[in-house]
Formats: sequence, structure tokens, C-alpha cells
Amino acid sequence: MKDRIAELRRQLDHHNYLYYVQNRPEISDYDYDKLMRELIGLEELYPDMADPNSPSQRVGSDITNQFEQVRHRFPMLSLANTYSMDEISDFNDRIIKETDRQVEYVCELKFDGTAISLTYENGVLTRAVTRGDGTAGDDVTANIRTIRSIPLRLQGEGYPAFFEIRGEIFLPHASFKRLNQEREEIGETPFANPRNAAAGTLKLQNSSIVAKRGLDSYLYDLTSDPMPAPGHFETLEMARGWGFKISPHMKKCGSLEEISEFIAHWDKARLDLPYDTDGVVIKVNSYQVRRQLGSTAKAPRWAVAYKFKAEQVLTELLSVDFQVGRTGAVTPVGNLTPVQLAGTTVKRASLHNEDQIKLRDLRLHDWVYVEKGGEIIPKVTGVELSRRPVNSLPFHFIVRCPACGAHLQKPEGEARHYCLNYLHCPPQIVGRIVHFISRRAMNIEGMGEETVQLLYENKLVENIADLYELKKEQLSVLPRLGEKSADNIIRSIENSKNVPFSRVLYAIGMRFVGETTAKNLAMHFRNFDHLLHANREQLLEAEEIGGKIADSVLAFFADRENRTIIDRLRGYGLQFEMVEQEKTSTVLAGKTFVISGTFENHSRDELKALIDAHGGKNLAAVSSNTTYLLAGAKVGDSKRAKARKLNVPLISESEFMAMLGGTSPDSEFPETDAYRKENNDLSHRFPYVNNYGHTESGETETADDTQQGQLF
Repeated sequence: MKDRIAELRRQLDHHNYLYYVQNRPEISDYDYDKLMRELIGLEELYPDMADPNSPSQRVGSDITNQFEQVRHRFPMLSLANTYSMDEISDFNDRIIKETDRQVEYVCELKFDGTAISLTYENGVLTRAVTRGDGTAGDDVTANIRTIRSIPLRLQGEGYPAFFEIRGEIFLPHASFKRLNQEREEIGETPFANPRNAAAGTLKLQNSSIVAKRGLDSYLYDLTSDPMPAPGHFETLEMARGWGFKISPHMKKCGSLEEISEFIAHWDKARLDLPYDTDGVVIKVNSYQVRRQLGSTAKAPRWAVAYKFKAEQVLTELLSVDFQVGRTGAVTPVGNLTPVQLAGTTVKRASLHNEDQIKLRDLRLHDWVYVEKGGEIIPKVTGVELSRRPVNSLPFHFIVRCPACGAHLQKPEGEARHYCLNYLHCPPQIVGRIVHFISRRAMNIEGMGEETVQLLYENKLVENIADLYELKKEQLSVLPRLGEKSADNIIRSIENSKNVPFSRVLYAIGMRFVGETTAKNLAMHFRNFDHLLHANREQLLEAEEIGGKIADSVLAFFADRENRTIIDRLRGYGLQFEMVEQEKTSTVLAGKTFVISGTFENHSRDELKALIDAHGGKNLAAVSSNTTYLLAGAKVGDSKRAKARKLNVPLISESEFMAMLGGTSPDSEFPETDAYRKENNDLSHRFPYVNNYGHTESGETETADDTQQGQLF
């Protein structure tokens, strides 16, 4: 038994390190809890084997050396996990026995993100600290300040002079999808799930990047001395009034039946939420009863976490395809016997990379367990060995590119294999051209991936520069095109020559150079020649440019064929320098605008151009830095709600045009019927600020709490 205890400790230490430090867990929360329970049981049977350094005696840490470490004034304890109503019944029986009465509980969703503790003094946010080891964590205040759902200054009255409020930082599904698309576009490995992405984002050193990721939060526990109300539910309702985002789904429950109904409802309804949840937390409501029950060294005795079991299906792995992206990254994808999972038919699932295949010892014709990662992406999580064919052989990862035959390489420190034959590998060529013509790049309309594939197969384009030599008669004879489509494509290619320099930089597809990086390079170097001749030190001087990006830019320009393509693009008349636009006036100087909706007399691009011409600034999203939301008919719901929340005035098209004449938008101006119809409930001159957090966000690698439960 001594050897088994030692082995369990070794395994748990290993998985703690992968989970909290390396951000790449190898086993599920359920399997981790099984190991931990076995260890705790054996240590109770053999007390002589006690060890203060056992994994059972501590909570895994997410502390790094890059942040100041701060001690929690009130320890952030974890919760024991349960997986059945029988265990919740035992929990309830124990509390009844110790208190001699049936108590009132509060049931809450257990958010699958990363735990945070926020300190407020006299209504002002002073510090934000990760859980760390429960007694101390990392100060991430600068990053937390970028999350719009967290108030920097409280509203209302009645809050304690000093208190800590704990909650969860998470990444909504929409933000997660957008973030992974951006990472794939620049050749970086996508995050495995929103939880890992949220925790990884909080540990970034550059808070401006954090601000762009779309993090959100829910707060779920407040600690002060004295407490502002006699019960937890009542305290959170008060906190909601102070501007905190509190879950609208928490509920008081007075019996096991009500708790069971809450769990049963959310086990299904959670799939419709715009963020991940992995269970339900059941807490005693009364603080007096909580004090009576007390806590162990690791967890309160007045709360427990019920963990949802991920929906999982068993199906056969029929074959493996290998996809080659535009950056050369090779991704193995398993073809499965079609099976229903979480309301959809799943036929394919990502196998991620060679390391993950080896970790699970995946083999062809294995029966595999499939789950939806983050309730979104199908993934293979394990193998049913009892159904493995007796003649099965280990799976060997390919050594050559499936598209061009070039030898694959696996860079040191990376999990993926790459085909480096990027100028002559068909899927990479097609992928780069598709990226080049995309709306956020050169915005060449009338073309899509199928058209690009058709042009490549007919040897009309072999690189992005070839697009500018296409003739109408070459296109009109191709399948599914014709005269009109050919005209539109040629016209759009010609119009793309006016796309600004920063988007040209993004469009040419240098690895690790996304939209923001391209803008930073364009702003810093001002023209292409300065960028082309920059050395590594000069590249590093540009905003948000690190060593990996600098090396990628240098490698791109060191390739003779890349430089030839660039020279051709320059010759065709693309924008290779920043254009300084002369201002018509400065009437909008110092003002920032977000445009949403449709307008009677101007397109949105025309309105943006007017804002630039008169000294204003266009923003993509409503924030506390926004001066006005220029709202037309069918203004976006999320922008409208954000404007109301942040007290950003809404103005109509007619009001905006009057501003250009030097008149204040607070005066009475005629409004269009479409604007009035869409926005008559907004009180745009006196917007109502709703910071209560009643609505959930529908917008967009470690996790602090999932292995031990939600934290306090």
C-alpha cells in the first residue's frame, strides 16, 4: 500500500503541474477527483503515511514569478466535489444533524473559468489577485481593470468600507471562437477551451492585449467584517445594486427536491448559455449557520459543488485525415462513425497533434469517447480498450506533407508539425490567397475559397500577385462565373489597390502578423521600405512586437520569392506607405465614435470617413472611452446595451451632421423615422445606466478552480 500512495502522489503532482502551470491538462476533472479521493482514503487508513507535502494537503498553484505575489486577507478555500444526488443528500443530512433544523440553501451555476479576488476600499477597486495556492496569488489588477463587467468604482450606497468579492473570469463562446480564429490565422496553436484561454489571458504581461480578448466575469461571494446582510443571497442582491455582475440564475432552495430540480434544469439548459458552466454550487444561505458549521483546512463545511458529467458518446475511429493550413500547420482529424452528441451529428473530431495521439494511444478502429470541448468543438477524450481489435497496431504520425510530399518538421517547443514548403504546397498557396482576398484584408469581393481553388487548378493564379494579372475573359469562361461575375471580380481587384497600408501588411500573410500587429508595424515604420530594411532591434522597438514576431518578419523578407511577390504588388499600385489625410476641420477633435445600424443618407464607411476628416476617431466597440454611439436603424443590440450601461449618449444621423456644422448634439434635431422607430425607447439624451448585470454576455492555460470546486 505504501507504493500505491507514493504512486498516487506522483500522479497527482504531475497532473497539478500540467493543469496549473503548463495549462495543458491530460485527464478530466472526474478522473483527477477519483485519484484524489483514493489518495485521501488511503491516507486516512494509514495515518503513519501522512506527509505535509502530499497533494491532498494543498491546492494547486497558478503563481508565476512574473507578477507580484499578494497574500489574501481572507483565504480562498475550495469546495469538495460531488457527482450524485445521494452525496448531496448526505451533505444535507450532516447539516441538519449539526444545526438541528432544515436550512435554506442558495444554488448557483458553477462557472468554468479562472477564480479572482477583488478588493474594494471606500467603493474603489484597489487590487485583483488570482487564487494562487489559496493563501496568496498573483496581482493582476492592471489586467482586471480592462474587463468592462468589473466596476472600478461602485455606485449606490451601503457597501462596506473594505471588502473582498470573489468570482470567475471567463471567456464567452463568441470571444473564444474569434480568438482562436485569429490565432489560427497567424499560425499559432488554438486554445483548447475557453477556460484555458481565460486563465492564459489573465497572465499576459500586456494589458492592452487582455483588453482585446473579450473577457467577462460573474461575482459570487463577498467577504467583509461585518457582513452587509444576514444571508448570502441578500448580500449578492445588494452587490448587484452596487454595480457588480451577479448571475441572474442563482436561486434560494429550501429542500432537496428544489435543489434536484435546479440541477436537472441546468444540466440541459446550460448548453444554451453563451459561456461554459460545469456544475452547480450549493451553499448555506445564513452566515450565522455558516459560522456554526465552520470549515476544514481546505474547504468550508457549509457548501458543496455538484459537477455535471460531460455528455460523452462512444463511436468508432474509422480513419485519420491530415489537414494543412495556410501557415503549413498539419492537423490530424479523426473520421468517426456518425453519432449524436449534444444535439448535433458528429462525424469528425480534431485529434490535435502527435503528442495527444500518443498520450491516448489512439489506433485505427478503436472505439473512442467523444465530448464537445467547451460545449462547442468535438474532441476525442479516451479509448475503450475492451473493444480494441486484437490485431490493432500503434498509429504512426505522417512524416511527409499529405499535399506536396515535403518532409514535415516539428519546431522545438511546439506541438504541431509543419510543412515548410510554403511557396509550393497547394493548400498553403490556396489558403494564403483566400486570406489575402478576405474582407478584413484586401476585401476582394466576388471570390471565395471555391473560386480561388478553381483559379489555382486552372493555373491562373499561383500566388497573391497573380490576382492582379487576371483578365475578364479568363474568368468568364470558368464554371459558375460568367460575364457579370467576372466583371465584379476584376473591378474589386482594381479597387483593392486603395486598401490602406496596414491592411496590405496583414493581407500578405506573414506568420504571427495579425491585424493589430500589422497596424502597429505600419504606424511605426510608416512605409514598406523602412520595414523591409529594419533589423531585429528596430523591429522590437515597435509597439507589441516581441522576438517571435520580429524573427518571423525577418524570415519572410529573407526569402527571395517573397520579395519578388512584394515587388510585383508594389508595381501593381498597392498602398505601401501610410497616407497622411488632410483634415477638413477639427470640429470633432477629441471625440470618439462607434457606428451601428443603417442610415438614410450615408453608408457607414462614408460616416467613418467624415469622422476622420473632421478630426474625430472611429472605434470598433463601445467602451468607457466612447464619446457617442452614432445609431441608425437596426442598431446592434450589444452596442445599444453597452452604451446604456456606460452612459454613452446615442445620436442620430441628423444630429451627427449638425455637429459637423458646430452645433451641440444636445439640441433638438429632426430625426429620421427609421431612427425614431428603432431607438425611441433609448432616451438617448438621458441614457439609463444599468450596471446590475441582469443579462448575460452573448459576445466572446490554467484554471484555478475546476479540480477542487468553485472557490471562495
